[in-house]
Amino acid sequence: MTRLLAVIRHGLTEWNELGKIQGRTDIPLSKNGKETIKHLTLPSLLSNITWLTSPLLRAQETGKLLGITNMRIDERLIETNWGDWEGRTLEDLRNQYGQEMIENEKRGLDLMPPGGESPRQVSHRLQSLLREFSQIKNDEIVGAITHKGVIRSLLSLATGWDMSEKPPIKLNWKAAHIFSVDLNGKIATHQLNLEFKKRNLYDD
Repeated sequence: MTRLLAVIRHGLTEWNELGKIQGRTDIPLSKNGKETIKHLTLPSLLSNITWLTSPLLRAQETGKLLGITNMRIDERLIETNWGDWEGRTLEDLRNQYGQEMIENEKRGLDLMPPGGESPRQVSHRLQSLLREFSQIKNDEIVGAITHKGVIRSLLSLATGWDMSEKPPIKLNWKAAHIFSVDLNGKIATHQLNLEFKKRNLYDD
C-alpha cells in the first residue's frame, strides 16, 4: 500500500528576511513569520493526521501556530548542516570565494560546505526515514514540518534531479507538498504546491 508524506516548510525567521544561510543554527520565527502563519490554516486533507517535525525551534513554532498538537520530533528532518556558511549570505560567500564558490555550486548534490554536509548526504538520511515510513500500518498520510534543504532533497529523490540546475518543478515555499512512498521506500511526487487556507479571523 502506498503511503503519503505531506511536507511543509517552517515560517520566516529574521535570518530568512536578511538572506542569511541558517542550516542548523536554531533561529526562531520572526514577528512577520508568526503573524503570517497565524492567518493560515492547514488544507482539510492535512487536518487530523499524525505530524513529525524537525527538532529546530522554527519548525516546532510553525506547527504550534498552525494548531498542530501531536507533533513528534524526528532528527532526520533537521535542516542541511551548512557548516561554516551558516550566518553568511550567498552573495557574501560568492564575493569572498569567487570562482571557487561558483564551481562548488555547480556540484549540485555534491555541493559541500566546509564543516557541513552535502545535499546527497541529506538524501541518504531521508532514505532511512522513507523506508521506515513505508512500513507504517495505520496512517495513510503523515505530515512533516521541515526545511527547504530537506524538501529539495525529497524532490531530488522523487524526480532524479541532481541539483546542478534549476529544479524540474517550481515549489511554492508557502504551500504543502505531498509525496507518495511505496512499500520499498521509493518516493514519487503526488501533489505539489497545495496551498494553505486563509483563516477567518471571526472564528477566533
